[in-house]
Amino acid sequence: MNTPNQLYPNNQFAQQAVTITMQRQRSTGAVKIAIGIVCALIALLFGLLLLLLIGYETGPVAFLIGLVTATIPVPLYVILVLWIDRYESEPFWMLATAFFWGALVATFVAYLINSTGGAIVSALAGPAAGKTFALVISAPIVEECLKATILFIFFFFKKDEFDGVIDGIVYAALVALGFAMTENVLYYAKAALESGAALTVTLFLRGFLAPFSHPLFTSMTGIGLGLARQTRNLAVKIITPVLGLLMAIFMHSIWNGSGAIFGGGGFLLTYIVIMVPSFVILLVVIGIALYREGQLVREFLLCDLERGMLTRQEYDQLGSIFGRMGSSFNALTQTGIKGWRTRMRFNQMASELAFYRCRVSRGIHSGVTNLNEVENEYIQAVSSLLREVRGH
Repeated sequence: MNTPNQLYPNNQFAQQAVTITMQRQRSTGAVKIAIGIVCALIALLFGLLLLLLIGYETGPVAFLIGLVTATIPVPLYVILVLWIDRYESEPFWMLATAFFWGALVATFVAYLINSTGGAIVSALAGPAAGKTFALVISAPIVEECLKATILFIFFFFKKDEFDGVIDGIVYAALVALGFAMTENVLYYAKAALESGAALTVTLFLRGFLAPFSHPLFTSMTGIGLGLARQTRNLAVKIITPVLGLLMAIFMHSIWNGSGAIFGGGGFLLTYIVIMVPSFVILLVVIGIALYREGQLVREFLLCDLERGMLTRQEYDQLGSIFGRMGSSFNALTQTGIKGWRTRMRFNQMASELAFYRCRVSRGIHSGVTNLNEVENEYIQAVSSLLREVRGH
């Protein structure tokens, strides 16, 4: 990754960006870095163990088929999710942590708990009951709680990077995509063991009809946490995350139970009557949340317009998704990659300034004591990038 000095040599933004980064990460010491490395290694170990278990269960050929078919579409889905976060992109390490938590940790623990629970119920009540229990009761509760764990960690310990509903949906979708990718390795490998037709049907159902089922479920938790972040009402702060998690579990249970209990007809009916409308509603929620973020940017950058730092055109572009996209496209066509990157960084830094002011207004500032100093550093960085943008 390029450093600010490499991207913007001989200008003040390099030093200002470094200052802001240091301000936001000053509490990160050698102990925290060591803990992070250990956690990453443990997560990798969990993932490798799970893949070994899948490979042992299905055999090497079917495992490779499942691995390839499950991972190929993932980059496209990730890009679509990241596109949602139009105003303030989240730190790469947090996005990666969410994805790999789902792909490595949550899937491994869920595999152990669901398999153990299903085996116990099978021994007590028969294989059919064990399978139904694992699908309808155990999997929804265990999987959604495990996926939600990283969301709650971000919510409580990274308050400066969890601003609202959009952040909740993005983090939730990424952890769910990671989970679904690893889970699909198992499903596709088992289908490949049966026949090519079985693999084709499974690919159609999981890869085409319902690739966003897991993100849809877990987004309920993300929305609940996002709403909690945006309110000052204590009751709402407590209730919405719990309701979001319960909704995720409920939808997951209905989805699994429709096929396990009622067969293909029940699955199709659930898909048409419940899942498709739910996905459409989620898209509407995303649209409303993006509109709200645009309002927030306009509200907290208005003072910069009034004091002359921003022109009316620049202010309007920053407060609109299409304005941002248009300005970035113009920068690319008129000034090339360098100008486009400068424009993108200006958009990002301006959003960070607006969201920082919003957090401070709500009393959320991650323990930073000198709030004016931090804001001045943001303003200086935005001003330096603005001169770069205008210079092109």
